[in-house]
Amino acid sequence: MLSIIGTRRDCGIHGEAEFRFLAEGAASGSIPDYQLSSWLMAAVLNPLSIEETALLTMAMADSGERLNLADLPKPRVDKHSTGGVGDKTTIALLPLLASCGLTMVKMSGAGLGITGGTVDKLQSIPGFRVDLSPNEMMAQTKRIGLAITGQTPKLAPADKALYALRDVTGTVKSVPLIASSILSKKLAGGAETVVIDLKVGCGGFMKTIEEARELADAMLAVAKICGLNLRIAMTDMESPLGYAAGNALEIREAISFLQGSVENRFSELCHQLAGFTLQAVGKASTVSEGALMAKDAVKSGRAYEKATEWFSAQGADLSKCLDSLPIAPIQKEAFWEGTPGIVSRIRADLIGQAVLDLGGGRKQKGDSINYSVGVVLTIEPGSQVSRGQHIATIHANSDNGAQIASDAVQSAIQIGEPLNTGPIIELI
Repeated sequence: MLSIIGTRRDCGIHGEAEFRFLAEGAASGSIPDYQLSSWLMAAVLNPLSIEETALLTMAMADSGERLNLADLPKPRVDKHSTGGVGDKTTIALLPLLASCGLTMVKMSGAGLGITGGTVDKLQSIPGFRVDLSPNEMMAQTKRIGLAITGQTPKLAPADKALYALRDVTGTVKSVPLIASSILSKKLAGGAETVVIDLKVGCGGFMKTIEEARELADAMLAVAKICGLNLRIAMTDMESPLGYAAGNALEIREAISFLQGSVENRFSELCHQLAGFTLQAVGKASTVSEGALMAKDAVKSGRAYEKATEWFSAQGADLSKCLDSLPIAPIQKEAFWEGTPGIVSRIRADLIGQAVLDLGGGRKQKGDSINYSVGVVLTIEPGSQVSRGQHIATIHANSDNGAQIASDAVQSAIQIGEPLNTGPIIELI
């Protein structure tokens, strides 16, 4: 390991054997944290090449179990989001795409900070299981075409070990390390086609379009070497996605979309991402054609019917879900106190922080979550707003918490020319 650290420090090049030694040692714990941390810092200061990033990706994917999806019908797709405020697209897209004939197998994580996790949102549904074993996942997917579960420690354990160290050693923001972390889990999960929703803006991980494009380019190059069919959609996260931010509240909005009763930036993104995915696997000749197929699946009821099968398979009753979701004891309406005009953006970072402060997210790993709290907006970028207009409802546990969140919503809303009225920035 000392030799590997020295090679990285001195701007040398690692080969496959060195990366496999590193990944196996990280997974087994045989390499001490202080040596792994030293290598990570050297890798940040002297970044890996694309070829080296691909070798690290494959080594981490091979450090634990790899799911074999060969017995499942094609096309097999994994949809991944880098996370954002109000991002409940996975919950809507899995049954929607499965109803269009795609096989959807996904492992998802819990949230940390202002970007909520899909697993946390699903755990707000009484009875919904997010602890499926690999065998249960395979059997369920073969039967109904989709399954989702929480991340397993046996999947890419080297990545899990390295990521935990990156989080506490100032080495998170490295494009090669981010790319290898995301793609190693996709390889280990047996994916063939991966569609990544890369969030860009104040409420996402990548703050600028330039940063996002750099990461997208790296992931596309690495995926090609690793044999993955990767497509990337860069989507706006300057403002929250849709109206709801908060676990159970987002479940309500996702279900409403599947019932065909939501028309906003969230529904637009779902249709476009579905079209993008259907085009990527050859089910549609263009993104527009795929989006029309997705809209038809919602309008005809096929998407909701598939969601009903999915919920039932994982222990919940979709027909009773809206009545059984947790409800916060206080609902406080917020009214616009500022200058009338057109909403240019609603700062996603401030809305996300408000939900976090209400108890709807984790400030530290291990924190418990209040699934009922959050913010439901009645406006989005491009909306006309006048003084005294109802702009949001705060779902809180206390009057004080509701007032603080209401003030945060007032601060988040900006008036002027809209930055991004549409959710899609670029399809790659």
